[in-house]
Amino acid sequence: MSLRIYIYSILIGFTTLICTSQPKVTSVVLLKSILEDIEREHQVTFNYLENTIATITLLPPERESSLTEKLKYLEKNTNLTFEIIDNEFIIIHHSKNHSNRLFCGYVYDKSTLLPIENTHIYLEGKIVSVSDNQGFFEVSIPENAMLFLRHISYKPLNTSVNLNENDCTAIYLEHNEYQLNEIVIKEYLTAGISKAKDGSFVIHPKDFGLLPGLIEADVFQTIRQIPGIYSTDESVSSINIRGGTHDQNLFLWNGIKLYQTGHLFGLISTINPYLSNEIKIYKNGSSAFYGESVSGVIDISTTSELSDKKNYSFGLNMINADLFVKQKINENSFIEIAGRKSITDWLNTPTFQQYYNKAFQNNAILNYSNNENILYLADEKFGFYDITLKYFNQINSKNKLVVDFITIKDNLKITQKNSTYNPTISNYNTLYQKNDGINISWIKTWNSNNSSKINIYNSQYELDAQNSNLILNSSLKQENSISDFGLKIENEHLLNSKFQWYSGYQFTRLKTKNLDQTNTDAAHDEITEKLNIHSVIVEGKFEDSISRTKLSVGLRTNYIEQFQKLIAEPRLQFNYEIYNSLFLNVLGEFKSQNTVQTIELHNDYFGIEKRRWMLSNDNAIPVQRSKQISFNLTFKKRKWLLSAERFYKIVNGITTPQQGFQNQLEFVYAIGKYNTSGYEFLIQKKISNLITWFSYSINENKYDFPDLPQPVFTNNFEIDHLFSFATIYNKNNLKFAFGASWHSGKPETSLSSDQVSGDLSLDYNYPNNKYLNSFFQMDTSASYEWNSENNIKYSAGCSLINILNKQNEINEYYKYSPDYNTVEEIRNYALRRTLNVNFRIEF
Repeated sequence: MSLRIYIYSILIGFTTLICTSQPKVTSVVLLKSILEDIEREHQVTFNYLENTIATITLLPPERESSLTEKLKYLEKNTNLTFEIIDNEFIIIHHSKNHSNRLFCGYVYDKSTLLPIENTHIYLEGKIVSVSDNQGFFEVSIPENAMLFLRHISYKPLNTSVNLNENDCTAIYLEHNEYQLNEIVIKEYLTAGISKAKDGSFVIHPKDFGLLPGLIEADVFQTIRQIPGIYSTDESVSSINIRGGTHDQNLFLWNGIKLYQTGHLFGLISTINPYLSNEIKIYKNGSSAFYGESVSGVIDISTTSELSDKKNYSFGLNMINADLFVKQKINENSFIEIAGRKSITDWLNTPTFQQYYNKAFQNNAILNYSNNENILYLADEKFGFYDITLKYFNQINSKNKLVVDFITIKDNLKITQKNSTYNPTISNYNTLYQKNDGINISWIKTWNSNNSSKINIYNSQYELDAQNSNLILNSSLKQENSISDFGLKIENEHLLNSKFQWYSGYQFTRLKTKNLDQTNTDAAHDEITEKLNIHSVIVEGKFEDSISRTKLSVGLRTNYIEQFQKLIAEPRLQFNYEIYNSLFLNVLGEFKSQNTVQTIELHNDYFGIEKRRWMLSNDNAIPVQRSKQISFNLTFKKRKWLLSAERFYKIVNGITTPQQGFQNQLEFVYAIGKYNTSGYEFLIQKKISNLITWFSYSINENKYDFPDLPQPVFTNNFEIDHLFSFATIYNKNNLKFAFGASWHSGKPETSLSSDQVSGDLSLDYNYPNNKYLNSFFQMDTSASYEWNSENNIKYSAGCSLINILNKQNEINEYYKYSPDYNTVEEIRNYALRRTLNVNFRIEF
């Protein structure tokens, strides 16, 4: 009943807000102010000279009018003409006619000073010339005219014309890192998140608004808000994209593959949120240049452009402190350093205590025979850090050199004891993780239509764990490492304003090592594996504003030396604007993967997982292969956003150790596949400075292991129904977000009703025969920014996770404890109410 009253209160509040948020304007305002409002409301860009509109004032058009109606109103009440180009750019110029005269110019790249070919020159909304291979163009234009220059790889530019000049005018365009016409939705869920025509989601942390429960643009926590992406255990070390396991996703940071994505038991990302410049997320339809993944792609990149502006910042929250420095070395180069360090080594904050409780104490451990609690105690020491470095050098107008480095480290030491049965006997355990990576990039610009990029990279991951059981006077040492070295060559060729052609080659050398050693056995089991993979990549892109079509078709062909196997991976991205505001997106892909992460669930860590990276051997560990297709309809008009998507996905070659079973299949080895299909919906409305959205996902995900007695059953990572809601307020320097999420609970396997009390053998029912209770959580966050007189920027924020302090069960399993001769039922719970605050200085 309280929940129903709460929902009614929210609806009444929204209704009142809608009714009162848009007062009618009855006084004249500057035309520039009207244009800015139209740009925000209809996602268009006006191009004009300041003196053309500077003194014009009039009554604003009706807010609910269409874009066409507003432009007609403005033309009627001003002496101006509004020319629309590609449904996005609108050129404003005077309506007067003038006699024409000849004008010529050269178009150059502002950073490289190279001529730009195929630049379209617009006059009054029509193409009147195109620059040649020397950047030269010539047009016949009237006095006081304004030209609009547009190129697919550069920011559009308005320029006034001086017909009294004797020589041709030099015009400089700035390179566009992401084209505006690539974006379909600019504010998806919140500011700083966009959806592109290729179906990907783009996050710019510097423009990030706010999301419930987050005070920073935590990379992997943020992407969990996107429909179809979730984590069944709240961990960023276990991100599931449409039913896939975490290791089936490709995580890249500046071209370096990340094998460790989570700090602090997977509750925060390993990527500094104040460092990332752009994050691209693909659920399907990824480019052919992405390999080694059968599920999603998360590609994180930091800026590689020169800037005269220095940047220094320092931040502190209740988990870690961070420092960021960007310093220009000379006119052609800069260095960028960022680092984070946990403060848990010397300060036990309430926030860290809740994270610690989630990992070690949010467990209900019962003696199955008598249903009595068994109390385990743990004492821990934990710390982490991550450091990134970038060096950029503009060698000359045609060559750039970029070096990126990252190091990530976590240390965990735990002493444990069972205070119920034997409080004096302890286990001592250590867990060490480290991921280092380096990427050296050379970018060569041959001319305005051709460029090449060469990457040499290496990523090295290490895990070292030791379990000491003082009851049995035994210890087990385990090591796992993976080395990923590669060479990648990319070529980009602009055929014309509609066609782009890409080609490339990638060599990947993978090497893993696994070691098991006990103190009772001098011998040890060490396994080393290697794979060499050659990939040839081709991709073509076509985009036509007239037919409102964008098409990308790619092919990645992988050859695995050790298996002498050739695998073809076609990719498809198709976007069509059915009519204004309605878009159809069709995505499809075939992908393969040679790395697999087996999950070992040791109770010495109270359920914390040690994951081992291994390589396929084309036999017991097959090459994983996936097929996926999805259809999306997006409607965007008058600040409404409606999205519906249908998807189908199948992944072959999975193994049972990869899936993390904790039932009768935990020690059974089998090879199979999973099939998943479902729907994803989003409804979003923006009212002034308020964004409200509802998302809903439904899917069915089934395993098929032909060699098992019960081959077909529910996937461990299936979430039948998932619903999310959020409302986000962003005005001036104040941001506020509130939201809630609900899902139907993950599958679990119960013991048979025939289990005899006191019988220590485990008699399971059908795998994943039932579901946990539903999950419900409410979160909120707020932040405020201000500037001092000496141009120092300050910001402060706070977040509250699980406002209602609800006890949500996220896992349940059974184990036999030989040390104490009992069957134990273990229930793991999600994070309880957790407060976090931060403070930041930037100058």
